[in-house]
Amino acid sequence: MESPAEAPGAGVVLLTRPGCHLCEDARAVVRRVTADLGLGWREVSAAEVPALGARFAEELPVLFIDGVQRDFWSIDESRLRRLLTGT
Repeated sequence: MESPAEAPGAGVVLLTRPGCHLCEDARAVVRRVTADLGLGWREVSAAEVPALGARFAEELPVLFIDGVQRDFWSIDESRLRRLLTGT
């Protein structure tokens, strides 16, 4: 099990917080791109993992791919596609 203070693990992970309009926008982009590419993703709420919420409080939403922070605030659809396809 990953340490709560660490970035989320493998795959596409979106760190969000309840009531965040930027998080809603990011969720829609991640959902659309991963569906187009046939990939899964998961959402982690900063409210459920307070250590992550504290660590990334000023950057939410935050996008991780395989545990590496790749984007925050506004998730760029084209960039996400490039990161996931390697092109």
